[in-house]
Amino acid sequence: MQRSLKAQAHASSISAVLSRDLRQQAPVITKSSGIYYYTADGRRIIDACGGSAVACVGHDNARVKTAVRKQMDTVPYCHSQFFTTAASEELAATVIDSTKGRMARLLTLSSGSEALEAALKLARQYYLELRNPQPSRKHFIARLPSYHGATLTTLGIGGHLGRRGPFEPILPTNSSRVSQCNTYRGLGDGESIEAYVSRLVQELDDEFARFPEGTVCAFVAEPVTGASTGTVPAPHGYFDGVKRVCEKHGALLILDEVMCGMGRTGTMHAWEQENVVPNIQVIGKAFGAGYVPISGVLIDREVNRVLESGTSKFSHGQSFQAHPSACAAALEVQNIIKEDGLLSNVREMGSRLATSLHTAVASHSNVGEIRGRGLFWSIEVVRDKVTKEPLPLELSAGYSIHELAMQEPYNICLYPGKGTVDGVVGDHVLIAPPYNVTPAEIDMIVERVATVLSDFFSFKQNMGVNVRQW
Repeated sequence: MQRSLKAQAHASSISAVLSRDLRQQAPVITKSSGIYYYTADGRRIIDACGGSAVACVGHDNARVKTAVRKQMDTVPYCHSQFFTTAASEELAATVIDSTKGRMARLLTLSSGSEALEAALKLARQYYLELRNPQPSRKHFIARLPSYHGATLTTLGIGGHLGRRGPFEPILPTNSSRVSQCNTYRGLGDGESIEAYVSRLVQELDDEFARFPEGTVCAFVAEPVTGASTGTVPAPHGYFDGVKRVCEKHGALLILDEVMCGMGRTGTMHAWEQENVVPNIQVIGKAFGAGYVPISGVLIDREVNRVLESGTSKFSHGQSFQAHPSACAAALEVQNIIKEDGLLSNVREMGSRLATSLHTAVASHSNVGEIRGRGLFWSIEVVRDKVTKEPLPLELSAGYSIHELAMQEPYNICLYPGKGTVDGVVGDHVLIAPPYNVTPAEIDMIVERVATVLSDFFSFKQNMGVNVRQW
């Protein structure tokens, strides 16, 4: 143990890693199992967020590790331009089958950002492959304050001002954004949900009309938002209306399910609960449960038909596309979810998590809203519960709560978010435990979350800072 501590101290001063924070050395993880991380300094930390909603079958799952080892023993890698593998073919068939045939093909890549980038290219190529091509289609519409990836193109599509800021001068300019769909922040006084949905759908229709006819490729949105605004589900009818607007203008609907998909919200695909089927769908994170880097792009039958009847090619290729070992891991994750009935557990434990969070922290004066779906929940913290005024930017409350939670005696990892309101101000913490989480683990998570929130705001008061007067 002493040797490990010395190694950690040594690493903190000379680390060669280009990390997210060059001044701070993150805890060294020596082991992970189930819902826990074990650190070099002897702590056991509850992973209540699955990293970033990734570890959906827990850490150290024997079945997934065995599947990867078996693939490594046969074909660890081959180039998808020249070859295919049983792992790739079976994974694609399994995922397409999970859509009940409403999607047609799967492209597997390595990260959500590159998958969304590929989806944008697919949308553009679709219009070039039509019998009567539409080369003027070059614009995309997304929402504020959305986040769709870290590449320049995907960052340019998204509307998260905090993430875009440093790179604004070099971002593509062929996209625009409409209001987020968030009843907590956007519903007007006395406005019904139906009227709110109708207003947002009309706003999207008006945004399409701002562009010359036939120049918008697609509308891009998350069915349940992720890190940008903190697991905001859309009210009933919103995505149905969005799809109608896209069809009216001849545009495609791209649904970004990188964070909310592959079982996270209680159905394998989040769009199953929205009465809508996307033309293009992007998946990641829980797809491979963190055992491998893997993401995917699904296309519907119409996009597939146009490509097949046109060049029959997708003008895109990457070295690690359809990586055999990654596909083997993701396939086993899908098998585990199905065979162990984990979607049912997501719904059951998600209900328990929601009820327990409301009971434990909803009355706290700095808790604005508790929201989510399945095992995908967030707590938005505010300065004033009545006015919904956000906490000061300089407090960085989401990250500060996370940092406190990681310390003794709490030892729990929560996923922090900032820019929750408009991409700049606003804070939340996100909770996304594994699909096989137990009732006892849910109760333990909620108990520690409640304690962390209470202590965080109490500490600020004790330091002479009145959170209501910042």
